[in-house]
Amino acid sequence: MESKRASSCRLLFCLLISAAVLRPGLGWYTVNSAYGDTIIMPCRLDVPQNLMFGKWKYEKPDGSPVFIAFRSSTKKSVQYDDVPEYKDRLSLSENYTLSISNARISDEKRFVCMLVTEDNVFEAPTIVKVFKQPSKPEIVSKALFLETEQLKKLGDCISEDSYPDGNITWYRNGKVLHPLEGAVVIIFKKEMDPVTQLYTMTSTLEYKTTKADIQMPFTCSVTYYGPSGQKTVYSDQAVFDIYYPTEQVTIQVLPPKNAIKEGDNITLKCLGNGNPPPEEFLFYLPGQPEGIRSSNTFTLTDVRRNATGDYKCSLLDKKSMIASTTITVHYLDLSLNPSGEVTRQIGDALPVSCTISASRNATVVWMKDNIRLRSSPSFSSLHYQDAGNYVCETALQEVEGLKKRESLTLIVEGKPQIKMTKKTDPSGLSKTIICHVEGFPKPAIQWTITGSGSVINQTEESPYINGRYYSKIIISPEENVTLTCTAENQLERTVNSLNVSANENREKVNDQAKLIVGIVVGLLLAALVAGVVYWLYMKKSKTASKHVNKDLGNMEENKKLEENNHKTEA
Repeated sequence: MESKRASSCRLLFCLLISAAVLRPGLGWYTVNSAYGDTIIMPCRLDVPQNLMFGKWKYEKPDGSPVFIAFRSSTKKSVQYDDVPEYKDRLSLSENYTLSISNARISDEKRFVCMLVTEDNVFEAPTIVKVFKQPSKPEIVSKALFLETEQLKKLGDCISEDSYPDGNITWYRNGKVLHPLEGAVVIIFKKEMDPVTQLYTMTSTLEYKTTKADIQMPFTCSVTYYGPSGQKTVYSDQAVFDIYYPTEQVTIQVLPPKNAIKEGDNITLKCLGNGNPPPEEFLFYLPGQPEGIRSSNTFTLTDVRRNATGDYKCSLLDKKSMIASTTITVHYLDLSLNPSGEVTRQIGDALPVSCTISASRNATVVWMKDNIRLRSSPSFSSLHYQDAGNYVCETALQEVEGLKKRESLTLIVEGKPQIKMTKKTDPSGLSKTIICHVEGFPKPAIQWTITGSGSVINQTEESPYINGRYYSKIIISPEENVTLTCTAENQLERTVNSLNVSANENREKVNDQAKLIVGIVVGLLLAALVAGVVYWLYMKKSKTASKHVNKDLGNMEENKKLEENNHKTEA
């Protein structure tokens, strides 16, 4: 019985399938799904009371149906048709909602939910749209460099696995690039994978660059449609090396210095402002019309003053594009006349000159024995104090390390000159004899005494200063003597003598003895007179004492008489 009923139901379904009606009020319904997600399609029909079963189908491009899922009215029996592309991907719920897992591009179809009663068939169509977000666009096949004024392929912008396909846009520094004849050429193409039905978009940009594009970033984007509408994804920035020809040449002097002096090493460096910069140049030296081919540097060692002049460099292929600089090699010459060790005689005239020759004004300083002089030395008549070590020093203050100095060691020689003086001690008992000597080299002094006498102490010498010193002795001669002072150095031997008389000493000694005797006699006479006066004084003193005693006795007696008289009256 059940078999017959099922058979009749199938027959009814077959008869009515062509006459199925769309429920009034139900328009086209679209379900958007992301690639790989689960597509969920509600039936959108009210389940009738006399429902027999529900069924889902999709329509082929020619309109013919393909049934894929069945569920009886009891909602317990679910059957899935043998459709290979939906094997193990379908799920039909009790309310006849159909779910398709792992959405594919091929799932973009018109699906229909059918509810069948004994006398009618109700249908609700659903359009399925599947979207696949493309990969982040990437600039590939990038040019190693771009050359100004040349239309050249910059690169390809590629975005893969998109559905539906998208559009690619190029940007320079964030601004959209539009095709421009001879300057911007954009070629777009897309390809679909026959298996996955996903699109790969490629946009090729040919670009005519200028120097304004140096360090400018280029990007691209892909715009596509997704379940929630239009979206845009951007690539990473790409910066290209821009090649451009040299338009200007410059020349440098290394190392940079305020001033160059003789003996320095200098390097000339030539630079072109092109990219890549030129690697070879022609260098022109002063007075040489032909250039010297070299790398971008040319070194001059141990330069001399004749290297002063204009230096130039140019490109190999554009000699008219030239740069120049002026180099001044500073110099300083000093000539001291005389110099070294010079020996002159005292009293001589010695002209001294320090001649300076320099590339600019120089300062001159004179030193004597490490003490700065206020002016240059001048010797019209040499003195011993003029001897010493003289240095003439000059420098160019603005040129570091450029100094010169010459020295003169002046030796002033003189034959020994002697002067003898005598000084008598206030007591008159001794005499100091001084031998003053002047000369250079230092003369040696020797004393000689002729006659008898005694040397009270050893000779005493003063310090030797400016070619002078003295030697002295102290003597007390008993008779006339002659003192001889001999001074000798490498130049000459000089002798001088001084007579010293002993009479002066004897007379003063006799005078002193007479004075002493007179003083002694005077003292004795004074003592004698003082003794006589004292004796007379003592004798007179005794006589006076007697009279005084007598007068005192009379006074005592008178006193006693007066006392007795008073008593009687009483």
